[in-house]
Amino acid sequence: MQLNTIIAALTAVVMLFTLPALADEETVPEPDGYRHAKYRSPVPATLKGGRVVDTEAAEAVMKAGKAVFVDVFPQAPKPPNLPKGTVWRTPKHTTIKGAVWLPNVGYGVLNPQFKTYFRAGLEEVSGGDKSKPLVFFCLRNCWMSWNAAKRALEWGHTDVIWYPDGVDGWKEWNLETELATPAK
Repeated sequence: MQLNTIIAALTAVVMLFTLPALADEETVPEPDGYRHAKYRSPVPATLKGGRVVDTEAAEAVMKAGKAVFVDVFPQAPKPPNLPKGTVWRTPKHTTIKGAVWLPNVGYGVLNPQFKTYFRAGLEEVSGGDKSKPLVFFCLRNCWMSWNAAKRALEWGHTDVIWYPDGVDGWKEWNLETELATPAK
């Protein structure tokens, strides 16, 4: 192969792996309301009224031991009308070790059941103290954690922390994770 062909091939490979990373750095403005669609897409870098942390800061918050980490990754429901005899296995979910999993509370609109579940979950994990630090997360580029953190702020929680890299960032740093069980 000629040197030019090799350089062109290497450039193509570098571009292939670099372009997705550049897309992750896309600037996304913070909306006034909740995100209602395309939950797995680039997120804003800010959360009005809350703090945004990277993995290093999230780990420091965890080590301080005062905050509750709240995972809002959705849980797939059992499909309706499965053929008789079909075995349904709820998909497993891995979360940050010690986190509380409140699934399905990060959608843009919550039905009354999930609104009640979310409020009760926040009441439980905070011990009724709206100044208790709460760290909301999901996966990287997941609007559900942003929506949940925004909702907690609107409900009067005053120390809301958003960790946008979520479980993905935590795993990349080789920090402890565990299988999650939804909070009741």
